[in-house]
Amino acid sequence: MEKKLSHIDEKGQTRMVNVSSKAVTFRRAIAEGTIRLTKAIVEAIKAQSTAKGNVMETARIGAIQAAKKTSDLIPLCHPIPISNISIDFQLQGIHLKIRAEVTAEAKTGVEMEALTSVAVASLIVYDMCKGIDKGMVIGPIELLEKEGGKSGTYRKKS
Repeated sequence: MEKKLSHIDEKGQTRMVNVSSKAVTFRRAIAEGTIRLTKAIVEAIKAQSTAKGNVMETARIGAIQAAKKTSDLIPLCHPIPISNISIDFQLQGIHLKIRAEVTAEAKTGVEMEALTSVAVASLIVYDMCKGIDKGMVIGPIELLEKEGGKSGTYRKKS
């Protein structure tokens, strides 16, 4: 069975999905991304000696802001009243893992908000550290989990 694209109408025109008749339910999404840094960048982050300030706290604030502004960035996204956003960082050698969890009571999911927050946090880390070394690599960024809505629960298979 071929799956119909929700953002294309019967005439092939782009549209925003109509969620008017959907019930408000609990929604949650977790996304994660990785940035490969250099040893010099890792040392600067740990010592909080980057020229632009505290890298992780600046990225955390930007990631939260990005989740709240997702519908301004992604053309067919609905604005969602977000209940909570948490952003966590974990340095693993020269890799920085960024994890975002977003929750809301809404008619549509928060996957895009979680993914957007990780993407923007990654870009902020890059911007704040590019003066040390521009050779950082961003990615992958992926959805790990989502709950709520008609499609139910999704968990990325390992």
